[in-house]
Amino acid sequence: MVRLRVEFTTEPFDLDEAPAHAVVGRDIVTGAGLDAVDVGPFGNTAEGEGEKVLSAVDALLRKSLEAGATRVSLQVNVIAPAGEDAT
Repeated sequence: MVRLRVEFTTEPFDLDEAPAHAVVGRDIVTGAGLDAVDVGPFGNTAEGEGEKVLSAVDALLRKSLEAGATRVSLQVNVIAPAGEDAT
């Protein structure tokens, strides 16, 4: 079973208050049953079983754009099981 890590940000930024698209993105990853979710003001990361991460990424893109994001930057990495190389 492949494990994935996603790192993402949504824009535009608002330093005074989290915009709706940022809240939607955070809600998606925190509610997706992923491991090691870390949300922050300038980026978010989460990892978990591959299908769950891919489903969360699909929802993240669709819902954050619907909520007003003008850019979603993301990176998805394969996480190797302990003792294995991900390359």
